[in-house]
Amino acid sequence: MSHDPTKASRDLLLKGDRGALARAITLIESLATAQQQQGRDLIDSLPPATEDGLRIGITGIPGVGKSTLIDALGMHLIGQGHRVAVLAVDPSSARSGGSILGDKTRMDRLAVNDAAFIRPTATGGTLGGVARCTREAILLCEAAGYDRVVIETVGVGQNELAVDRMTDINILLMIAGAGDELQGIKRGIMETADVVVLNKCDSPSNNACMNARSDLQHAIQLLPARANGRHPKVLLCSALEGNGIPELAEHIHQLAALDKSSGAFTERRKSQQLDRVSSAVEQQLLEAFSRDERLLELRSALDQKVLTGELSPNRAAEQLIAHFRTTGAPPRE
Repeated sequence: MSHDPTKASRDLLLKGDRGALARAITLIESLATAQQQQGRDLIDSLPPATEDGLRIGITGIPGVGKSTLIDALGMHLIGQGHRVAVLAVDPSSARSGGSILGDKTRMDRLAVNDAAFIRPTATGGTLGGVARCTREAILLCEAAGYDRVVIETVGVGQNELAVDRMTDINILLMIAGAGDELQGIKRGIMETADVVVLNKCDSPSNNACMNARSDLQHAIQLLPARANGRHPKVLLCSALEGNGIPELAEHIHQLAALDKSSGAFTERRKSQQLDRVSSAVEQQLLEAFSRDERLLELRSALDQKVLTGELSPNRAAEQLIAHFRTTGAPPRE
């Protein structure tokens, strides 16, 4: 009887094997065609995702305390009987493609807890604050039995909108006393928040925090409501001290319950599925384009014409795409 590696990996994954989960994520992150196909086969073999779990996005600028908040919130959720997976996305170097992947060191309690799984991942140049295969990694974590999956974005400011298209609840973390320009928080990212949390508020009577909450709450009312008809509430907390964490967890679960009862939760999940199709099309087209050896010679010639001014970059791109469309993508290995 032949050995089916996909079935073996799936069976281990469904049993909650942490090593199998780590290896599965490595497969889908691989740039090798054969491993990518193995990863896709594994994803396709999994049972359909259910609405029992909760996908939580955490976004905000570097230094606002995202990792510390996730550590505190994750431990609270584990105390309630949940299993927590954290997908922490770090920016990649523009030169080497590498990443520090230091978020895990700031989640010291989750890192040693058997009910938690932390996976630091480099963006690999992907925009939107998430990594190339974050959507697939979420499905793998859920299949392994983690019913609370937290995605920590890069933290680069207002372009971190992709996380909203793959989570059920999106939390925007901010700090009091920093201006809009310093925080890099603009209208776009504010409109994707389901909850706004002011961190580093060690005391409920902190005037800076109270004033910031009041100002934010008023500003939020001027923005369009979310698809579920609500505006985000502004909460205060201190992730380091643990203040406000139980209230945040309760609010998250209340929002999820409201969305499930109204049908908004299901509609958001459906929208995520369609977004996965678009994302997969773009990703697979880029991969097919980049490994088409028949384009290499043409690309080299066109590059020279661009450098000498004979051809504009746009015209060069048009010729490459036209050649790709007429010759077709090379078959998968």
